[in-house]
Amino acid sequence: MAARPIWKGQIRLSLVSIPVEVYSARNSGGRPSFRQIHQPTGKPVRYEKTVPGVGPVEADEIVKGYDTGEGEWILIEPEEIDAIRLETKKTLDLVQFVDACEIPPLYFDKPYYVVPTDELAEEAYRVLRDALRQSGKAGLGQMAMRGREYLAALRPCGDGLLLETLHYPDEIRKAEPLFASIQDEEADPELLDLATSLIERKTARFDASAYEDRYAAALRDLIARKRKSGKAPRVEREEGGRRPQGENVVDLMGALKESLKEGGGKGGRGKSKSSGGKSGQKGGGRRKAS
Repeated sequence: MAARPIWKGQIRLSLVSIPVEVYSARNSGGRPSFRQIHQPTGKPVRYEKTVPGVGPVEADEIVKGYDTGEGEWILIEPEEIDAIRLETKKTLDLVQFVDACEIPPLYFDKPYYVVPTDELAEEAYRVLRDALRQSGKAGLGQMAMRGREYLAALRPCGDGLLLETLHYPDEIRKAEPLFASIQDEEADPELLDLATSLIERKTARFDASAYEDRYAAALRDLIARKRKSGKAPRVEREEGGRRPQGENVVDLMGALKESLKEGGGKGGRGKSKSSGGKSGQKGGGRRKAS
């Protein structure tokens, strides 16, 4: 089955808008998964929502509750949650650029491949990719997806672009309380030299294909052997358009030059100016000033 984009829109760099599609970079079928099965009937096990002392409850009786930490719940109706969901904005504005190695690894969340919507968008796409590659920068912006606003970083990946959603600062646990008991003393010089030598001896270029998920491989082997075996227990299982064309980027060189004129001096976190066309709305305001 062909991959389906999870987001369609445009990446905007000042006056230049590039129609793109975003695909998950993760393979959800990479490891075998299981369902719990009721062995006598072969039917999948389902879970009922129950309340202690009450028993099973109906879905329309359930609301979300926020624990205040003071012995009570603040109840929030589903309609109240729906009212604040963000409309999926069709534009990812690149509002800042940072050195690609400047973003701490613990901020990265999920990776996505970004591809141009059609051939008309490829020239601008390649220019942005090569500019990021040559400068060693990653572009930052915010995008609305599935009712939430995500902080995202865009950087080159092979022949294309990789978008990675980032955690917001309040989602990152502070390290100090966990590291506080570790003594801040210099290591023994001789032991340090031995450890450094060992690291240098084992240093090589990163190659993920050199590693295998041995647990997943063992699971697949187990499943294959049980499928071939005539003695393995079994139960019968219960049966139960057209891609949109992107807008052509007219006079890419002119748009880039005009963007530099309007942008003024060197980078920073100032707001990018709208092209005044059908490029979409401005992003939200969770970005903090330096």
